[in-house]
Amino acid sequence: MQPVTIGSEDELAAELGLEPGLADVVTLRRRKAAEVSDGDEESFFLDTLAEYRWARDAAGLAATTLDRLTKPVLEICGHYGLAPWRLAPRQVDKYFAGVGKRGRSTVRQKMNLIDCYFAFLEQRYAGEIARRYGVAVESPVDPFNRPRHRGDFGLRIPPSQRATREFFTRWRESLDQARKPAVARRDYMMGELTYLSGVRAAELCGVRIGDLHWESGQWGRFLVSGKGARGSGPRPREAYMFEERRALLWWWIEDIRGGFCDDPDDPNAPLFPSERIPKAVSALNVATPGMTVTPSTFRRSLKIAGQRFLTGPVQHLHPHLLRHAAATHNYERGMSLWEVQKMLGHDRPTTTVSYLATAHADPEKASLAAAGRAVQRLEMDKGNLR
Repeated sequence: MQPVTIGSEDELAAELGLEPGLADVVTLRRRKAAEVSDGDEESFFLDTLAEYRWARDAAGLAATTLDRLTKPVLEICGHYGLAPWRLAPRQVDKYFAGVGKRGRSTVRQKMNLIDCYFAFLEQRYAGEIARRYGVAVESPVDPFNRPRHRGDFGLRIPPSQRATREFFTRWRESLDQARKPAVARRDYMMGELTYLSGVRAAELCGVRIGDLHWESGQWGRFLVSGKGARGSGPRPREAYMFEERRALLWWWIEDIRGGFCDDPDDPNAPLFPSERIPKAVSALNVATPGMTVTPSTFRRSLKIAGQRFLTGPVQHLHPHLLRHAAATHNYERGMSLWEVQKMLGHDRPTTTVSYLATAHADPEKASLAAAGRAVQRLEMDKGNLR
């Protein structure tokens, strides 16, 4: 950094058109700026990274999450040799479109992490960075290069119970006019099962015929490969059919599933197969285990169905929003928090609570119901009163 030449106070006042007293203030600021070196800026940058990690650690993030929080920031700052507050959106675009180009999901994750770090800088260090280096803190991930799905902790608002019920009714009525009836019924069945059982898209796409256990529980259950917790990796868990889900699954197995080209009697066959078969396999003209439908295909079909049949303020539908709707609507209908947590397969109740942010609660009604249950217990168990 080049040293700043500071003249006499009178010369400075004459140059800037300031009064002699104001020139003293400008002189001190220039001297302070002249003392800042590149090494000081780098040390200050590393201090902000350390404090950012401490802040996220205090917020309760896991150790594995903390390790990857600052890696994208160090990566792009090391490439350009600049402090983060000197990065421009054009440089971020050039890096991730060139040497830093990776898979779409990886780039999106890195952009989100960089953007979150800048939110921390703007909140805690914007004024100090402006005083030290004369730079305004502004995220280089602007609205033009920001990923559409930011992966933040924003509120997901599911459609209402009425809107969801009308959506599936309209979707079901349109199945007879579909160009590919079997595929249309598969997509509808997957949407209904996601909403009724609260499973994730990846979990549902991985279900096999042999994973259905009709005799388990009261109405049957099916196994899914769950997400796991705290970096433990996928782990199997039971998803619930309930009475309505059992009827839907039976309809799918008995009437629709055999319309695909694979063998539906094979336990390893996917419950929801893709209609696409590799040419090398189709040329054999034999029944072989089909390919499972991919989560991206399911998301695309659900998005199209939402645009056609969903009414109300919520217009964009995706599988995870149906999972939130399942949690919210079951809780509003009287299912307890523990039961919703069990249905979703969550390891922690705090995760389940975040799914219920939009649930309509009535504490007064709940208090009256609790009082009524207490009175009923006293009337039925008078002999045990002391």
